[in-house]
Amino acid sequence: MTDDRSPVEDLGYEEARDELIDVVATLERGGLDLDSSLSLWERGEALAKRCEEHLAGARTRIETALAAEDDED
Repeated sequence: MTDDRSPVEDLGYEEARDELIDVVATLERGGLDLDSSLSLWERGEALAKRCEEHLAGARTRIETALAAEDDED
């Protein structure tokens, strides 16, 4: 089985989120062997972490913008 998926660290938020949704749906359907399930689970964990990184970055940018706006008042 070849893995032609993009490295998780290269994915934008929407790409990571959409793939994570697919991973969860595949795991919920079942029918995979143990190794495939574990591999998919690990990919899902990495995708979830990547989404969290993007959201944390967005949160920081918003807080910085709000703080700058407060400084102007």
